[in-house]
Amino acid sequence: MSRLILVLGDQLSHGLSALRDADRTKDVVVMAEVAAETDYVQHHPKKIALIFAAMRKFAAALRADGWDVRYCELDDTDNTGSIVGELLRRADQTGATDVVVTEPGEWRLITALKHAPITTHILPDDRFIASHHAFETWASGRKQLRMEYFYRDMRRKTGLLMDGKDPVEGKWNFDHDNRKPAPEDVAFDGPLRFTPDADVAAVLDLVEARFGGHFGDLHPFWFATTRGQALQALAHFVDHALARFGDYQDAMLSENRFLYHAVISAYINIGLLDPLEVCEKVAAAYAAGTVPINAAEGFIRQIIGWREYMRGIYFLEGPQYTERNMLGHTRDLPDLFWGGETQMRCLSKTVQQTKQEAYAHHIQRLMITGNFALLAGIDPQQVHEWYLAVYMDAFEWVEAPNTVGMSQFADGGIIASKPYVSSGAYINRMSDYCKGCAYKVSQKTGEGACPFNLLYWHFLDRHRDRFKSNARMGNMYRTWDKMAADRRTTVLADADEVLARLDAGRVV
Repeated sequence: MSRLILVLGDQLSHGLSALRDADRTKDVVVMAEVAAETDYVQHHPKKIALIFAAMRKFAAALRADGWDVRYCELDDTDNTGSIVGELLRRADQTGATDVVVTEPGEWRLITALKHAPITTHILPDDRFIASHHAFETWASGRKQLRMEYFYRDMRRKTGLLMDGKDPVEGKWNFDHDNRKPAPEDVAFDGPLRFTPDADVAAVLDLVEARFGGHFGDLHPFWFATTRGQALQALAHFVDHALARFGDYQDAMLSENRFLYHAVISAYINIGLLDPLEVCEKVAAAYAAGTVPINAAEGFIRQIIGWREYMRGIYFLEGPQYTERNMLGHTRDLPDLFWGGETQMRCLSKTVQQTKQEAYAHHIQRLMITGNFALLAGIDPQQVHEWYLAVYMDAFEWVEAPNTVGMSQFADGGIIASKPYVSSGAYINRMSDYCKGCAYKVSQKTGEGACPFNLLYWHFLDRHRDRFKSNARMGNMYRTWDKMAADRRTTVLADADEVLARLDAGRVV
């Protein structure tokens, strides 16, 4: 009896556990573009196009390799609109009574498959370095689940950048070398771009017709849609940008959206690239002497450190993690996040870039949009859904902990030891956004004062009872307390005015 082998849109890996478990002589691979996956949030058109185009090409590669693939396109008249519906339809066609699937990266879909009216076998997703059991074992008994210590275990496990039992060059972390402000010139043309072929063009036509009303520009579309192209994109980054990635990974420039970033996270997250092979190529470049240790270590930490850690937290904390709101923030997400008018140049530039590219790097997400949302007290569930919708590489297992935990501190400190908040001074130091802004970053109160300056102190004041004993925040409160009482009153009143304008839908 044949079985159905379900392959999801972010599982486009030939070594997928469900495919390894299958018998290509009798089992049937099921792949489907369904409305239930495109519509639960309004995904960026580029994200939908990438996944559909890569799915279609992966299905073609499986067929060429001898698999029986039953693929349903979104506009197929028989499309049931859901993954479970497609499984049941294919079961009726083939007589299959069992489904085999690699574990999805989202509790929503795991729950749907577990409750499907067909026997479903969910296999571990061993494309990750740390299994659920391994992460749970690491986390057990720890008072604080700090990524740095997990990362060191991942270094030991993989052997990446290790000299026997010790880290190469005697240190685990070279992050202090990776905080240089934005350079005047960037000697890199950005990620490798690919011209859409006829198959990709057909997907673009479909996405434009069906999802043209979603936030985000579909064109130009230049992303890799096959493993071969993704490998080329990786090589391009390693050869031409990696050496300076570390120095400027936190920097931001208005007219250079990519700086020295790889822009391959989406390819890793949908399965075109294996995370370990990516890290091995970076480590090989360091060993060959073509890139410095701060660049290689900083890049590898993002993948075997943060990426693996975020997945571990997501599955450890369970399905309700995205609903957490420990700070009690309830303000609605303002229209400026969807491209509405704002006089804040940093937010305008970041949201515009997000709309046009479906991409912003980690500091733009954390310290521009995320920082503003946290300072303004925006509902973290709405912030979570926005990040999940607008970014090409956003899948809930990695996006939710980054947003709910690290960015919005809505989990109460499971991930971050303190909230990631800052005034405008940090943004000015790490970017050129403040030049030409309607607000003055040096102005602390009054008309023209940078809203980040005002909201920063407002946030600290309103959450004082929660954070006053936090050792990492003591200097912040001591600075606040040293201000003259009338100055503090003015700051809070001006911040209240900013928030009132947000609530009224007026331009900030």
